[in-house]
Amino acid sequence: MLSEKETVKIDINNLSLFYGTKQALNGISMSIPEKRVTAFIGPSGCGKSTLLRSINRMNDLIEGITITGAITFDGTNIYQPGINVVNLRKRMGMVFQKSNPFPKSIYGNIAYGPKINGMSNKKKLDEIVEESLREAALWDEVKDRLDASALSLSGGQQQRLCIARAIAVNPEVLLMDEPCSALDPISTDKIEELILKLKEDYSVIIVTHNMQQAGRVSDYTAFFYLGKLIEYDRTRTIFTNPSLQQTEDYITGRFG
Repeated sequence: MLSEKETVKIDINNLSLFYGTKQALNGISMSIPEKRVTAFIGPSGCGKSTLLRSINRMNDLIEGITITGAITFDGTNIYQPGINVVNLRKRMGMVFQKSNPFPKSIYGNIAYGPKINGMSNKKKLDEIVEESLREAALWDEVKDRLDASALSLSGGQQQRLCIARAIAVNPEVLLMDEPCSALDPISTDKIEELILKLKEDYSVIIVTHNMQQAGRVSDYTAFFYLGKLIEYDRTRTIFTNPSLQQTEDYITGRFG
């Protein structure tokens, strides 16, 4: 389904996940392209956030989870024994539904990741902070108050700060779990513009309840229902000519 010009960044093969005896994902298989935006849509509880967290193994932190199948990232199965999960998560930035800046300065938030990865050169840290804030379209708004608390920023600015913090460690993939759900329309518009720009450098996966948002920002859309991948295709195809009636019913609001 991906074009010949597109490179597969993440390949998911027959992935199933159980919380105890409850199955949350059922045999998911899909290929996610490099430097594109892929949207996961579907009603609440359909498994889209669970799948997102499986891609950087955040579900490992939950007790009683069983995972079968494989997720291959640049040719390596991330669930094989001996994988360095810390290194894996460095390569995959995560942005959550609710902005979660650290109770530090704006500068301190961005410098945190590079510092724990061993970066101590002040000049280099300054460059990383400026570059990350520029990439997140926030530099011009905060450059004169980098020592101010990150908690003093507006909700939309805090979310862009969290994106800047994620890209400060130079990841390859950005995982976004409903990054606009708590934001006003103007802040949402800024984040969406940013997502379109970020795909020049990153492979972006976004979970969204907002189908209009999926239509605006994504190249590919995957529709999930009750833990199953129902349909996955180019976003334009999913929204204008889906293969399955169930997908069309969800897109048009007949159920969900």
